[in-house]
Amino acid sequence: MTNNKLQREDLYSLERYTEIRDAFRKKMIQHKESRRIELGDHLLLLFEDKLIMQYQVQEMLKAEKIFDAAGIEEELAAYNPLIPDGSNWKATMMIQYTDVTERQHMLTQLIGIETRVWMQVAGFDKVFAIADEDLERDTEDKTSAVHFLRFELKDEMINAALTGATIAAGVEHQNYTASVNPLADNIADSLRQDLNKP
Repeated sequence: MTNNKLQREDLYSLERYTEIRDAFRKKMIQHKESRRIELGDHLLLLFEDKLIMQYQVQEMLKAEKIFDAAGIEEELAAYNPLIPDGSNWKATMMIQYTDVTERQHMLTQLIGIETRVWMQVAGFDKVFAIADEDLERDTEDKTSAVHFLRFELKDEMINAALTGATIAAGVEHQNYTASVNPLADNIADSLRQDLNKP
């Protein structure tokens, strides 16, 4: 749906953004807290939405000093696909190991993990992620530390989630398994806002 996506008129001018940037950043840090799910010690899901993408675009425009219409449209075209469409959740998945050697080793052990991450609305089957639609991030030898995931929900799942059914998340890979069931209320409530009533 069009209203889920960012338009040029949603954005602040560079001058205005500079004035409100500190307050906007504080709001963003708080907002992101209800958009993150830790699966075990080493897997983090960050769920994207319109507000987060607006922040990314505003920061990009400021950093690159972009204020012409064509440049702004280019940024919107790059970031809008990451905003949920009303029937799905979209997340950036990060594989995190502080020790570099361990991380390099585990990235060879976790090939394919991005398609083994799931979300589940209570009473329905798990929905496994559709991963990296923009570009391939795995090689034969290792997976990437960052992946982009989309969880596409059926109408009945959306209706159940919107009427209060609990939501769970997890990952089932031969070398890494973890789950959170149910998600904390603040996270579930935030994710419900990504959905449009079918």
